[in-house]
Amino acid sequence: MFTQTQIEKYADVLMWGLDTSRSSGFHAGDVILLQYDLAAVTLAEALFARIMDRGMHPVARMIPTFRMEHAFYAKADEGQLVFQVPGQATLNENLNGAIHVLAPESLTHLSDIDPKRIAKAAVARKPLRDILVGREEAGDFGWTLCMHPTPELAAKAGLSVKQYADQIKKACFLKEADPVGKWKTLYAEAAEIKAWLNSIKPAHYHVESEHVDLKVTPGDKRRWIGISGHNIPSFELFLSPDWRGVQGVYYADQPSYRSGNYVRGVRLEFRDGEAVSSQAEEGAAFVAKQLAMDKGACRIGEFSLTDKRFSKIDTFMANTLFDENFGGAWGNCHIAVGSSYSDTYDGDPAELTAERKAELGFNDSALHWDLVNTEKKRVRAVMPDGSAVTVYEDGIFKN
Repeated sequence: MFTQTQIEKYADVLMWGLDTSRSSGFHAGDVILLQYDLAAVTLAEALFARIMDRGMHPVARMIPTFRMEHAFYAKADEGQLVFQVPGQATLNENLNGAIHVLAPESLTHLSDIDPKRIAKAAVARKPLRDILVGREEAGDFGWTLCMHPTPELAAKAGLSVKQYADQIKKACFLKEADPVGKWKTLYAEAAEIKAWLNSIKPAHYHVESEHVDLKVTPGDKRRWIGISGHNIPSFELFLSPDWRGVQGVYYADQPSYRSGNYVRGVRLEFRDGEAVSSQAEEGAAFVAKQLAMDKGACRIGEFSLTDKRFSKIDTFMANTLFDENFGGAWGNCHIAVGSSYSDTYDGDPAELTAERKAELGFNDSALHWDLVNTEKKRVRAVMPDGSAVTVYEDGIFKN
């Protein structure tokens, strides 16, 4: 799938992503979680060596296999379902960084599990995630993640393993002589677009495509961010809107695998910021249960646009990391139902208390589920006086 040279390049890009994800940078003595699937152990080994070379402390943890995960949800009693590993909170309180190397060997192994059980475990783990969010807001933590090809991913995407691996190589610039240099150039180009977007102060954005007619209110103290090292690859620019102002219809034409379930053709209708109805061409019951996970699961936590000039991803990849960065003919728009990103706050995220987040309309949830629309579309910034500026059309930002 990958030559050793490409593995080394991939590891270099991921270390760039980690470094870029934290404004204060990383230093000798920092503690870095290295979490990986078994199928990606060769890439994990290359990363482990680089973390050691930097004088940092890697904490290597393999992700449970899909058989372990199924056994957990199938067999856990109520206490086991919400059990937290002793010391995990303490570890999170001392982590400075994390690299997640995902290589799933099954995408549908939880399809026979009641989604309520999955949701209950996710809600129980949310305080652990909140620790890392708080550390990131304080500038003490950064993270990145990537995908490694597996036969399962390729099969679900309708590709051969070689074709799937080639998509990753192309998207991450691993065939370039200097992939890190390529990412640095892209980072600078995206900064210009973000500055332009952030100079516009609309009352709301109006998203229009064949099956989408959605109003998204950015809210006060918001900024567009993206291509920040957090995901490799990542080409999206996004913000976390004021969930209370979302109105209209959203449709995800791209399928999605989540928690071992497959869904397709999700249609959500929003009224006063909440999804008041949900439909799906496949997996409708699962969608409904996900949206009922907690109070914030039926609200929007993210609004994102991807410029097709940046992204080389041109096929369905059966994985959100790639699918939310789809370029193709018309780029993509996606929303995420569930939790928001506090780093889209236009100020110091460290000053954001839970009360201040609620006041500004930053959504809070144990869920964060990206739903992608790849249709030809137009996005207009509608100003307080009613005038409008087209900011995105036919897959391209209009700066």
